[in-house]
Amino acid sequence: MKTMGKAAMDKGNGLPGREADREDPYSTPPYGQPGPWAPAPPVQRPTPTPPAGTHVPPPQPVPADLPPPPEGAEPVRYDPWATSGTTGAPPPPGPGAPPSPREGRPPFARLVAGAAAIALLAGVLGGVLGVYLEREGAFSEVRLPQAGGSEGPPADGSIAGIADAVLPGVVTLHVSGGGSSGTGTGFVLDDQGHILTNAHVVRPAGAAGVIEVTFSSGDTAQAEVVGQDSGYDLAVVRVSGVSGLSPLTLGNSDAVRVGDPVVAIGAPFDLAGTVTSGIISATERPITAGGEEADGSDVSYVNALQTDAPINPGNSGGPLVDIGGRVIGVNSAIRTADSGGLDAGQAGSVGLGFAIPVNQARDVAEQLINTGRATHPVIGVTLDTGYLGDGARIGSSNGQPAVVPGGPAERAGVREGDIITAVDGDRVRSGDELIVRIRSRRPGDELTLTVQRGGQELSLPVTLGESSGD
Repeated sequence: MKTMGKAAMDKGNGLPGREADREDPYSTPPYGQPGPWAPAPPVQRPTPTPPAGTHVPPPQPVPADLPPPPEGAEPVRYDPWATSGTTGAPPPPGPGAPPSPREGRPPFARLVAGAAAIALLAGVLGGVLGVYLEREGAFSEVRLPQAGGSEGPPADGSIAGIADAVLPGVVTLHVSGGGSSGTGTGFVLDDQGHILTNAHVVRPAGAAGVIEVTFSSGDTAQAEVVGQDSGYDLAVVRVSGVSGLSPLTLGNSDAVRVGDPVVAIGAPFDLAGTVTSGIISATERPITAGGEEADGSDVSYVNALQTDAPINPGNSGGPLVDIGGRVIGVNSAIRTADSGGLDAGQAGSVGLGFAIPVNQARDVAEQLINTGRATHPVIGVTLDTGYLGDGARIGSSNGQPAVVPGGPAERAGVREGDIITAVDGDRVRSGDELIVRIRSRRPGDELTLTVQRGGQELSLPVTLGESSGD
């Protein structure tokens, strides 16, 4: 029986005649046949080798005291490529299962290089954008540097100091009447409300017009004409019931020298309180202004102060002051560039302004305040307006005597046909200049006329007479 069992076993194993091999329990079974103690292990796929520098945990040793598997259970196999804490290979994925997370993933080195490149590019772009935005002020509000203003009152003699002292005494006049209107300037003479201005400023008011005076404070008051004289282009108006006036100090125009700094204050183009500055460009500049009336009653003759301080329409009647804030002239006319003539204030400034000397204006203002009219110094002659030569020729075209009988000129020996070429040594080029030279004096003043008669030059002393103004 024993032999038969062995024979049957050999037959079952398909290896007849190899008794020694059949008795070896560890002999290798034929291909495809199970062994006597365990099935062949499945094929293992090792994990890809990690990049250089990657930390790899050390392999876990097989415990020596690992208990044997229970009877009938599949023995535990050691997997050298398995992660820590796992035993055996994971079961293969079934059909339709999602791929393993490791499958399709780029190598780790490629991820690291891509991330580094993106970070570098982002850093460069961010730096460039940050510098640009910083320069454009995107991260902060712009704060520009600014110097602090000076504190305290302006210095004496400065333009600001002069304006501060003079402006309270300067007024703006708005005149209307007879279908016309105009704007001019004036300045306060005393606490009684007398204001000096130009005659051509108040002329539109006529006998029943309105004159409104606006002070530097903004207060307004109605004014009335006290008196005016077109020959000097001066007028005095008065406001009533006004307190707190600031009269200006009158200076001495005879002491003015060429080059002295001056300040003009007025309301050019109705811009009240405008301050301009310049110098005295010339003194004793004979000018005539006006002449818009057919009878010539509005012509003024002024031995003026010339200044380059800008004077424009609306400045007429305003003060021309020195560095001490003293009035030395009354702004009256400007030289126009378009027509080449003198204008009472209808064109813009070209740097040639003219002011009535304050010494003359003071005398006329006193007469207007005291009597309502002013007188003019005269020599008692009639001038030949058709004479075009150098000087002023004595002559009449209406049949009346050219030399007033008993007048100052006749008593001095002046005759009709004489040509006056100088007054006190100052040359006379025309009849208008002769009138200006005479008007700059006072009645009773003595002067010397230089006369040409029959090829001879004579010097004739004359005492000025007096005539009533308009």
